[in-house]
Amino acid sequence: MKSQIKTDDAPKADHILSQAIVSNGLIFVSGQIHNTPEGSLVDGSVQEKMAQVMHNIEAILMAADATLNDIVKVTVYVTDMAQMPELNRAYPTYFTEPYPAREAVCVNELPLSATIEMSVIAAK
Repeated sequence: MKSQIKTDDAPKADHILSQAIVSNGLIFVSGQIHNTPEGSLVDGSVQEKMAQVMHNIEAILMAADATLNDIVKVTVYVTDMAQMPELNRAYPTYFTEPYPAREAVCVNELPLSATIEMSVIAAK
C-alpha cells in the first residue's frame, strides 16, 4: 500500500510526479532543488540554496507527519563538487547525530539550472 503526499508549502510536482510517497512506514521524498513553492529559483551561496532545499523537504515531511529527524538516507546531487565543502559546513545545522546515511553525486545538469538537488528517505 502506498499513499501520495502533497503540500502547497513546497514546489508542486509535475502531473506525472509526486512530492513524496509513503509506503510501509517509509517516506520517499522526491528530489528537491532550491526553488520556492512559487517556482522561482533561489540564487546565492550554497548555504542559501541548501536552506531552500531543506525548507522544501521539511514542508513535505511535515505533510507526512514527519520531521528532519526522521530522515535515514540523503542523496545530494551537485553540478560542481567544489560546492561540497560549503554544503558540508551547512549540513550539520539540519541534522543531528547519528547523521543519516548520505551519498553525493556530481551531475552535468539539474532541472531549471539548479546547482543542488537533494532527495531523502525518512522512517516513521
